[in-house]
Amino acid sequence: MASSRVPQQLFLQGVAAVYLFAFASLYTQIPGLYGPEGILPARRTLRPQGKGRWQQLWETPTLLWEAPRLGLDTAQGLDLLTLLGTVLALGALLLNSLRHPFIYLLLWAAYLSAYQVGQVFLYFQWDSLLLETGFLAILVAPLRRPSKHKILQGGLAGALPHEDLPFWLVRWLLFRLMFASGVVKLTSRCPTWWGLTALTYHYETQCLPTPAAWFAHHLPVWLQKLSVVATFLIEIAVPPLFFVPIRRLRLTAFYAQALLQILIIITGNYNFFNLLTLVLTTALLDDRHLSAEPGPRCHKKMLTSWPKALLTMLSLLLELTVYGLLAYGTAYYFGLEVDWQQHIILSKTTFTFHQFSQWLKTVTLPTVWLGTASLAWELLVVLWRWLQVQGWLRKFFAGIQLSILGTATVALFLISLVPYSYVEPGTHGRLWIGAHRLFGSVEHLQLANSYGLFRRMTGVGGRPEVVLEGSYDGQHWTEIEFMYKPGNMSRPPPFLIPHQPRLDWQMWFAALGPHTHSPWFTSLVLRLLQGKEPVIRLVQNHVANYPFHEQPPTYLRAQRYKYWFSKPGDQSRWWHRQWVEEFFPSVSLGDPTLEALLQQFGLKDKSPLRARSPSNTLAQTLNWVRTQLSPLEPPILLWGLLGAVVAIRVAQTLLAPRPLQPLKQTREEKRKQAPKKDSRAASEQAAPNSNSSDSWAPRRKK
Repeated sequence: MASSRVPQQLFLQGVAAVYLFAFASLYTQIPGLYGPEGILPARRTLRPQGKGRWQQLWETPTLLWEAPRLGLDTAQGLDLLTLLGTVLALGALLLNSLRHPFIYLLLWAAYLSAYQVGQVFLYFQWDSLLLETGFLAILVAPLRRPSKHKILQGGLAGALPHEDLPFWLVRWLLFRLMFASGVVKLTSRCPTWWGLTALTYHYETQCLPTPAAWFAHHLPVWLQKLSVVATFLIEIAVPPLFFVPIRRLRLTAFYAQALLQILIIITGNYNFFNLLTLVLTTALLDDRHLSAEPGPRCHKKMLTSWPKALLTMLSLLLELTVYGLLAYGTAYYFGLEVDWQQHIILSKTTFTFHQFSQWLKTVTLPTVWLGTASLAWELLVVLWRWLQVQGWLRKFFAGIQLSILGTATVALFLISLVPYSYVEPGTHGRLWIGAHRLFGSVEHLQLANSYGLFRRMTGVGGRPEVVLEGSYDGQHWTEIEFMYKPGNMSRPPPFLIPHQPRLDWQMWFAALGPHTHSPWFTSLVLRLLQGKEPVIRLVQNHVANYPFHEQPPTYLRAQRYKYWFSKPGDQSRWWHRQWVEEFFPSVSLGDPTLEALLQQFGLKDKSPLRARSPSNTLAQTLNWVRTQLSPLEPPILLWGLLGAVVAIRVAQTLLAPRPLQPLKQTREEKRKQAPKKDSRAASEQAAPNSNSSDSWAPRRKK
């Protein structure tokens, strides 16, 4: 199998980029979400329980326990962590020397620290995915950075025996993510997924659609249903190809996954999630595909032995067989038929829930064994490479590193089997008890998680949306429009990637049920009635655009509407809506209803605010940085960072010295000249015998 040094570098750069976006996006929202005047102040989550320092840190692993030692409160400590995370991620993205395990350990620890106090606003699957991927980056990052010419040389030049072993875990994580995401759509018994009509609702009802979602929503229904079939194919049938030994099949799987993620990015604002999934797909690539390692094209003129030719032929036949089975299975199980009169492709689900459940019971455990066999092969390859190491001292130190990373890889694989097996309860119960114990001991570190996106399609009868209204007299009401979520029917959907407005996302979840299912909403109402600017900036970054910026409203209430995309003929509006019911009753400060809800949800702050030290230089610096950055809208800030990274990388490429290119040309010239010298020598040997003076004379003239 081809080496994967360049894909590993792409993976490490990609993880650094996602960390950069995640930290910077979260930083812009800390005061409104977690500050002393925020919706859910972070300091409430960190209250000493009289336990030892290390026990407290293990049970709630966050560096924010140390914030008071720096003279900072919890929110200021969160500011410091996210700023440091942004700077470190930017450095790792731009500098090879900073792609070191210690740097990725700091990034992972910083994000885990924020996750521990993030509460409901950080409980998304992509936050867990970033933590799991970030921990794998610690293992993938090399302790000793290889020289640039060795990276360009590709292959195993200067490679350590264990170099590719942790990278296999990235492929396993990608398999778990995609396979589970496909399976849960069917195990949920959602009628839209089973009826292949999910995408006729998805583009309209997803949390934050893009402008392209409006156009995708109006595609023909038959094409929408065919897209659902393609989704099942890519998420369920293709992932096992991640582990096949035929590289063209793995590359096909890579392009299928990349296509799906790119289409999701175009039609939906899913922050850094799809970018992170694309980063995971680098585990399916190799140096040869990225032109960092010479492939068979360089040896076309060389004769191939018949065993190799036979193996190549069998590989091609197996590859064609796989493509044929995928095509036949898709056509059979989804009843694909071509209607030549209407020029459309008809599709329908031809299997039942019981049949799918039986199939899932049959294949889930074999997929575990597939992963086990693939990992065993990787371990054998690594062991063979270790045996080839020359020198007893190098072999000794390589053996130590191999033992540590091999043990860590096997342990993480065992841990991951527990959340992966959640897709099929029977398999979950048959797992080795040691795997369950190991998972339970480190579950709070987010080293392995269960995944399953878009389990059920919401908003089938119309997209539910909560609209806040404020009033000074209780009679005349003014709508409070958010920056990103649908509200104003004439405003087009925004494009926000890679930013995630976490309040807007939670407003989408709140609309799916009663307000009592979202206790934080009561705190949002309280902060808006109090006129707290940090929370107002979550609604409108430019406070002047907030309708009650001069004086807080006396009354607040919330209504539930249903939104639909406008029809193609209606060019003045992107949405139309219909009132459904009252979502939150009209309340004011001191209202018994509001006080009762705050008491019920434990949102009344009983502990007094800790006075901030005005002379703390670190705190003053953090406040100054926030003052400078707060006028920028978060998407603009993130796009600015992205633009700066691109500009710096372009400058690095243009200004970097290129000593290898002339050397390469010289070698090529030598190879071209070598046949000429050989032919000349042969002709001289074949010439008639002559005396030494005759044969020496021409050479002296040259």
